[in-house]
Amino acid sequence: MSGPLRLTFVQSASRVEQLPESPVEVAFVGRSNVGKSSLVNSLANRKQLARVSNTPGRTQLINLFEVESGRSDAGTLVDLPGYGFAKASKAVTRDWPDMIEGYLLDREHLAMVFVLVDGAIGPTKLDVQMLDWLRYNGVPHTVVATKFDKVKSSKRATRRKELAAGCQLDPGDIVWVSSTKGTGIDDLRSLVRTWVA
Repeated sequence: MSGPLRLTFVQSASRVEQLPESPVEVAFVGRSNVGKSSLVNSLANRKQLARVSNTPGRTQLINLFEVESGRSDAGTLVDLPGYGFAKASKAVTRDWPDMIEGYLLDREHLAMVFVLVDGAIGPTKLDVQMLDWLRYNGVPHTVVATKFDKVKSSKRATRRKELAAGCQLDPGDIVWVSSTKGTGIDDLRSLVRTWVA
């Protein structure tokens, strides 16, 4: 099946125990201003499915979406709160590490974590820490480089190598996307479907 993912918002939660069971799940995680919600909207080809804002840190809870595929055992997609800089209260952001780590370690049917890295600036220290943590805990993950349209065409080959090296991966292991231009969105949809649809 091709075309947009058919996503239906199910619920938000502050703890993994509050989420309904899912036969299989994928999650999106990344820095607060990396464009997670925009990417979820692009995958579904819907503008306001996931709340988008110019203010980093708009996603403050675990947001669960059902992937409709016509199968009774279709899975779910999760948009996790961003880490790093965010315009949210300290009381809220203080709980994010436990919320994110609790979800990543305790969600029984989590099949793949898509780690979003800003393609225009490369992996930050926080991104590297997240990747190291996922590797240490044996959590399966794929790196997705966002904002491909922000990288000058003359610099793209070099940027691909630098970003991959910063993530300790081969350039071919990184999925490059642009929510604005639609670059790589079909490839990412196909990857998501291999797990949940």
